[in-house]
Amino acid sequence: MTLPNLSPSRKLAAGVVLVALALGAGWFALRRQDKESAEIRVPELSPVAQSGRLAFDRSCSACHGVHAAGSEKGPALVHRVYQPGLHADSAFELAVRRGVRAHHWSFGDMPPQPEVTATEVASITRYVRELQKANGIE
Repeated sequence: MTLPNLSPSRKLAAGVVLVALALGAGWFALRRQDKESAEIRVPELSPVAQSGRLAFDRSCSACHGVHAAGSEKGPALVHRVYQPGLHADSAFELAVRRGVRAHHWSFGDMPPQPEVTATEVASITRYVRELQKANGIE
């Protein structure tokens, strides 16, 4: 899109306004995620994902909600922000081992979860990925 008849400073100002609007819309969508728990469709799970569901329920659901739908304490993982193209499976392992500074949400930082084993993280990741796929997030 070109902006004819505008000085360079007005074009810059228009660009800044457009970027601010885009950021504001993204922020609003994520804030809605903070407050709403999505309806999650649960598919027939693979054996690994079934194990992950048990580990998730034990170690993650208190904050991330039932079926990773989010809660007032933590964001939904069945959300486009956490799709595989944006957050690789290794991001789940790093989050559990190191914790995560709040960046996509306003719930505060996620502390490390040292009691969750590497095998459990792998099965939890599989569970979340199967939930994402069943809900159109790939």
